[in-house]
Amino acid sequence: MKVIASSLRKGNVVELDGKLYVVLTAQNFHPGKGTPVTQVDMRRIADGVKVSERWRTTEQVEKATVDERGYDFLYEDGEGFHFMEPETYEQVVASADMVGDQKAYLQEGMRVFLQVYEGNPIAMELPQKITVEIVETEPVVKGQTASSSYKPATVDNGLRVMVPPHIGVGTRIVINTEDNSYVERAKD
Repeated sequence: MKVIASSLRKGNVVELDGKLYVVLTAQNFHPGKGTPVTQVDMRRIADGVKVSERWRTTEQVEKATVDERGYDFLYEDGEGFHFMEPETYEQVVASADMVGDQKAYLQEGMRVFLQVYEGNPIAMELPQKITVEIVETEPVVKGQTASSSYKPATVDNGLRVMVPPHIGVGTRIVINTEDNSYVERAKD
């Protein structure tokens, strides 16, 4: 299916020279003089090679049709990351380089959106917020509550998060997966 280059977004799959690429970043540039262009950084699905392309924003690009649906994360082993489709119980295995640094957020039973092309997962979208538990943080210093200062904390998946001073070890909090920021104390 042909689409104009300016409509490409992160996670889209593009067919170029008979090979498939997953879009990592897409930016539209509109210079004061000259033609507006779309700069796209992509990863070739077959071997993981990163490529940069630049198209005029009105140019037609071949977008591959990809099956995108929710999958539940099961576990990780030497083969890769195992996901299961909740209605058909069909399982797919994602490679470690496809999951990349998003692996820290994966929790057993978590629902993620996978883009699957011919039975192979090629891109993953995490939920925007996840709940984690604080395993290490500095103790509260009396009199520190007047200012809105945040303190560093380590959560159960190994990430470092800045939290308000009243949050202690063992507290469950909600964080944003896009930038590791503290959202709120967990309701459970």
